[in-house]
Amino acid sequence: MLASTASDEAQAATLISSYRAANGLSPVIADPTLARAAEVQARAVASVGALSHGDFASRMASLGIKGEAAVTNHYKTICEIVDGDISAEVVSTEFKEIIEEGKKLHAIHPNIIVKVPMIKDGVKAIKWFTDNGIKTNCTLVFSAGQAILAAKAGAAYVSPFIGRIDDSGWDGVQLIEQIANIYAIQGFETEILAASIRSALHIIQCAEAGADVVTSPLEPILGLLKHPLTDIGLAKFLADAKSFK
Repeated sequence: MLASTASDEAQAATLISSYRAANGLSPVIADPTLARAAEVQARAVASVGALSHGDFASRMASLGIKGEAAVTNHYKTICEIVDGDISAEVVSTEFKEIIEEGKKLHAIHPNIIVKVPMIKDGVKAIKWFTDNGIKTNCTLVFSAGQAILAAKAGAAYVSPFIGRIDDSGWDGVQLIEQIANIYAIQGFETEILAASIRSALHIIQCAEAGADVVTSPLEPILGLLKHPLTDIGLAKFLADAKSFK
């Protein structure tokens, strides 16, 4: 596991202030950059009680976190920082291997949510995890049909990737609305986690469409603060206040 540096701590302070300003105590999910940056951003998220989530496995190796012991220690570090659900993704695609890997991830910390891909053996594994008291996040969801299967299997979260859907020429937010409507009608308890957020508008649209949680970079969250009329109004107020001095 890589230790944080003085510059990391400075970055953490900035992120903490930013999250407090932009996010308050809302259950917004942050998608931290892994290794040092992940720990820095996780500290910022934890300081405001937000939920942490990230596609850890694909980035750790590129940042020098290799081997089961190192990966496990890294997850433990994140869990010590963040008070909330943390998705840890399996890299296996066969049922038995997904189960074994998921059990190891679950054993790391009670807050670990086993992140499983939307494939046939993945859905089968989600059902097994549900029956054995292990919460899951079904990822790489791109259709309402897939979301139904995930909910029927008992996934705690389902993750539609709306940005990627937009990139393909379809409407990602419309999918969130469709899934939310189906879940409400059928009484599914699975929470909708809107992933691949690209902008502040995406966050607003997902909230309107019925998403329970979003996984978002910091920039779109900070974008929620901004409006030109706020800036104009504040500038006028400060100018008027100055004239009375």
